Amino acid sequence: MHRVRLGRLLLAGMLMISGCGEFESADQPESAGVVGGWRTAGCEFSRALEYVERGGVRMPITPAPLAAVMERIEQTGRLRFAESFAGIEVDQPRVRAIVYRVPAGSAEFDDFIRHTAENNCVVVRDAAHAVAELDTWHDRVVADLAFWTAQGVRIVTVGSRHDGAGVEIGTEDVERARSEMPAHYGTGAPLIFVGQGPVTPLARAVPPRHDD
Repeated sequence: MHRVRLGRLLLAGMLMISGCGEFESADQPESAGVVGGWRTAGCEFSRALEYVERGGVRMPITPAPLAAVMERIEQTGRLRFAESFAGIEVDQPRVRAIVYRVPAGSAEFDDFIRHTAENNCVVVRDAAHAVAELDTWHDRVVADLAFWTAQGVRIVTVGSRHDGAGVEIGTEDVERARSEMPAHYGTGAPLIFVGQGPVTPLARAVPPRHDD
């Protein structure tokens, strides 16, 4: 399963910003957003994988119609439904998209997905946090980078998870970050801590020397 665009990226001293059980019922109506997830009617049909040759290697690709649908859902989700939309990814082996959204109050967004999908397969799954909430937390942590550096907590990456699980903090000292950051932001802050070593730049290639 491959993720599509998860957000902004920052590396090294900057940052990197990046993204379950499944109950699926085709075309199920709802008034306040289906809890547990659902899938579009296009999921009733099987589709053949598409491939491209690159450097002699055969790789699966996302069909153009599905890629276009995913782009529309992501753009509109971020612009119009930021309180519901959490993220999106492509499941290439099954030729389908997976959209994560907060079910509460998502009926309008669910309707948009259903109509935008046309005959493509789009699976909708529940998320704990929407992109608007995670962006707020993400920006708050980024704004506090100097503070955490002064506290001796070295944060290497920060990225909102595309599945809406939380904001992922990559740090060299997971245990210390897990102890100090929730104490600072509150235990309800949707922060996920992962081990991450320092980002090192790639060495510049040195051209071979040719002696006469």
